Amino acid sequence: MAKRAFDVAGAVSLLVLLSPIAAVVALAVWLRLGPPVLFRQTRPGRGGRPFTLLKFRTMTEQRDARGDPLPDERRLTALGRVLRRTSLDELPELVNVLTGDMSLVGPRPLLMEYLPLYSPEQMRRHDVRPGITGWAQVNGRNALTWEDKFALDVWYVDHHSLRLDSTILARTVGQVLSGRGVSAPGHATTERFRGSSCTP
Repeated sequence: MAKRAFDVAGAVSLLVLLSPIAAVVALAVWLRLGPPVLFRQTRPGRGGRPFTLLKFRTMTEQRDARGDPLPDERRLTALGRVLRRTSLDELPELVNVLTGDMSLVGPRPLLMEYLPLYSPEQMRRHDVRPGITGWAQVNGRNALTWEDKFALDVWYVDHHSLRLDSTILARTVGQVLSGRGVSAPGHATTERFRGSSCTP
């Protein structure tokens, strides 16, 4: 209950404080990419239950001759790179926090298709609400291997507290300002998770 109150108070405060920035970003996305301004995608929440994640769009919708989306590297715009480097594309997730689908701090919500690929230990990352930022994000972000990310996520599940959440939020500011770990080496974002050696 205390964590939920912390999340709601923090999300409301940040929405009020950052609303002018969010409005500018929304206008920039609309001018560069056109509608819709928001990217919506189904992601797994607590217990693996699906919810609709909200983010500002950073990519075009270009497709190849077969109708499949082009690789991220080709669809990611210059504006999108700036939004991702500064994490401004994540601002709409504050609405996900208010609706109770996410927390300010927790393991990042990944793709639904990854669920069958997790080991039982890795699956424990879904024992808490996913977060806008998390322990893995302030300890390397996308520069980490998937196994290291998941180990950090599970560590957070076992040790989470309001004090730890406050520490992670404070460290997130420095992480965002530094721009470190936004992309995995050689990728526009990060490579896809295809299961690990510990996955049955």
